[in-house]
Amino acid sequence: MLYDIIIIGGGPAGCAAAVYAARKQLKTLLITEEFGGQSIVSADIQNWIGEKHISGFDLAKKFEEHVWAFSDMVEVKIPERVTSVVPKENNFVVTTESGASYESRAVILAAGARRKKLGVPGEEQFNGKGVAYCSTCDAPLFGGKVVGVVGGGNAGLEAVVDLIPYAEKIYLLEYGDSLKGDPVTVEEIKKSPRVEIMLNVQTLEILGDTMVTGVKYKDRKTNEEKKLNAQGVFVEIGSVPNFEMVKGVVDLDKFGQVVIDSKHGTTSRPGIFAAGDITDDPYKQNNISAGDAVKAALAAYAYLLKRK
Repeated sequence: MLYDIIIIGGGPAGCAAAVYAARKQLKTLLITEEFGGQSIVSADIQNWIGEKHISGFDLAKKFEEHVWAFSDMVEVKIPERVTSVVPKENNFVVTTESGASYESRAVILAAGARRKKLGVPGEEQFNGKGVAYCSTCDAPLFGGKVVGVVGGGNAGLEAVVDLIPYAEKIYLLEYGDSLKGDPVTVEEIKKSPRVEIMLNVQTLEILGDTMVTGVKYKDRKTNEEKKLNAQGVFVEIGSVPNFEMVKGVVDLDKFGQVVIDSKHGTTSRPGIFAAGDITDDPYKQNNISAGDAVKAALAAYAYLLKRK
């Protein structure tokens, strides 16, 4: 079967693109590992327009239900991971990890991003043994314990908020000289007597025996190496775009982000569009991802009309 559009990703960008593609009566295939994107781990999303409060899980269910409402035009392959997108004459062949291949006349990249890792000794060894990447999932496991959170952006701040009801003590370790997250959240965590903010700190190693016992770090002002006793470490240092399937096919920036024309979501390859956290858009937000995906879907529709 030749699809009009294949959409890669099931987060806000992928789902918005699927809904708009379906409304334009385009035969669409959406391929995703799961619905929801990165926000599925958020316990309380307060900036999704139209919802004062909603969990990432509930928002993911709404995305999924909306896509399935257009099942006459949108086919879904889940759970499935795309490994390559290859141009074929005027079309594209999309191959998945299971070995399946699908062909389409256009592609919308909405594969989002994944969490960065520290890359320090002990991180892999103690993954699941005190090292965690999802505070919403794992915060309750650290009740009454001392926990370190690495990263002073929004991801790190949200992890601290998730941990405050559970952990006895939370150390927030930030490499720079200031926290980079939302000022409202910064003020919120500063009010908690359980939180200690540590700036100009470079995490060197995660310590432990069978489980995490602490963090080795360097004070970047004095270059002195120190140890912090902790029974858990949450790594919250941002994300990396899931660009591998289009490496060499479309232009990427130095961070691996797909370079787009923000007016239409077009890439350097005609017929391939992109939206959301996989792109070089500087603002990584659910609302922006969805809006940009709508533009990409409409631009793809215009592209297909010209081809006809």
